[in-house]
Amino acid sequence: MKKSERESPLSSGEGLGVKSFKKSERLSKEKWIQELFDKGSSFYLYPFKIMYLPHPDSALPNQVLITVSSRQFKRAVDRNLIKRRIREAYRNQKAIVKKSSLIFAFIYTAKEILPFSDINTKTLMALTKLNTFSTMPPLP
Repeated sequence: MKKSERESPLSSGEGLGVKSFKKSERLSKEKWIQELFDKGSSFYLYPFKIMYLPHPDSALPNQVLITVSSRQFKRAVDRNLIKRRIREAYRNQKAIVKKSSLIFAFIYTAKEILPFSDINTKTLMALTKLNTFSTMPPLP
């Protein structure tokens, strides 16, 4: 069978739809990242420190930043593996945080590479907690 004859799931249209992680959902604007780290609230849920802030542009969807320390994980391969696992866990469960527009960061703080099942469970817990914060009325 030739390479061109093989069907990938994406070429047939499968896998597209609700469970995607588009570029518009990634936090990349330096001004907003700086504002998140300066003015944002945070909580810790091992292996993540989660920082969050109401989105400056409420017309946009939730935007997320995923970071892994290069001081802790010297090899880029290890950092990329962890970021891939966090992105996949977020992509599968992002519908939990749907009420308001937020920007938030997942900062990986563990000293070892955790399996996907652990990251997935903790991401679910973090998003559930984020959802409770986003539905609370703002402080006066």
